[in-house]
Amino acid sequence: MERTLVLIKPDGVERKNVGKIISHIEDAGFGIVNMRMVHLTRDEAEDFYSIHKNKEFFLKLIDFVTRGRIIALLLEGKDVVKRTRLLVGKTDPEEAEKGTIRATYGLSKTENVVHASDSKETARSEIKFFFD
Repeated sequence: MERTLVLIKPDGVERKNVGKIISHIEDAGFGIVNMRMVHLTRDEAEDFYSIHKNKEFFLKLIDFVTRGRIIALLLEGKDVVKRTRLLVGKTDPEEAEKGTIRATYGLSKTENVVHASDSKETARSEIKFFFD
């Protein structure tokens, strides 16, 4: 079984969409192996999103993910990384397919309610970050 990480970002928590997002994930057939609520420090957020450090949106992203609590979900299933990315949808909710999590609950490219690991390798390091 493959594993991946999904984060419900501060906007999802603040707007009380946690249960709806979890239901969306469970209804798609994914198993939730572990779950944890955290409030990332700035240093933790910069470490987690270090791959984006030189991009123009980096500081806005860090400000956003540190403004409130997030929920980290460890998912398990067959082809879970690929299938989760399809369930989550494109980064911009306006471009995400109807029925995806971001199309349903996202407000903008920044406030798009969830993060999902983009590869098996990334999933391993992101899972370790939150659940090691």
